[in-house]
Amino acid sequence: MKYKLEWNYKLKGSSNVFFTSDWLTGELALLTGEELAKSGRALDMVYYDERGTSWTLKELGKLLEEIEEEPHDIVVYFDGGYDKQEQLAGLGAVIYYKQGKKKYRLRANELLHEIDDNNEAEYAAFYFCVNMLEEMGVRHMSCEFKGDSQVVLNQLAGEWPCYEENLNRWLDRIEAKIKKLGLIPAYSPVGRNENKEADKLATQAIEGKNIHSKMQMT
Repeated sequence: MKYKLEWNYKLKGSSNVFFTSDWLTGELALLTGEELAKSGRALDMVYYDERGTSWTLKELGKLLEEIEEEPHDIVVYFDGGYDKQEQLAGLGAVIYYKQGKKKYRLRANELLHEIDDNNEAEYAAFYFCVNMLEEMGVRHMSCEFKGDSQVVLNQLAGEWPCYEENLNRWLDRIEAKIKKLGLIPAYSPVGRNENKEADKLATQAIEGKNIHSKMQMT
C-alpha cells in the first residue's frame, strides 16, 4: 500500500502554504511525517491511502506496525506456457514480498489439462498467482503483477476488450478473487527476459517437474 501526505506549511506571519507529496511507501511516508512534525511548521497533516482512506500520523504508525508482520510490498511475476500437441498448459508464478524485516521469494508451478491455447494458459497462470496470494493470507494490499502477456494485462486493466467467451470466464474469476481479497492491483507488462523465472517454471511444469519453494532473499 502507498500513501500520500497532505499538510499546510506555516510561514512566518499569518500565511500557510498547502503541500501534497507523491505516493510513498509506508515506511517513507511515516518518516516524512515524523520529520515534518518535528519541525513544528506542519499543520493539519493527513495521509491518504490508495483507497482514499485518511489516517493521522499516529494511526499510520500503528497500522504499519500491524502490517509489518503480514506479507507486503508484493511483486508477482506470472507466465503460461502451452504444448499444442499434448494440449497441456504449464503455469509459472514467482512472488517477491516482505514480511517482518525480511524479504522472500516464492516460486511455484502447476500443470493443467483441457486448455485451448496460449492466451488461456496466461490467464490460468494469473489466476494461479492470485490463489497463491490467498493461501499466503494476503488481504487488502497493493500488488504489482508483471508478465509478458500484454493481452492479459491490458484486458485486466480494462484497456483492451475481450471477445472470447473462455477468456471472459477467466477474467470474471480473477476479478472476483481480487475483489474478495481486497487487493489493489497494478499491471506492468515486461519483456520476456525480465519474466524468465516464471517462464522457466511454466516450461518445467509441462516437462513434469513440480516446483514449490520459498527462500529468504539477502
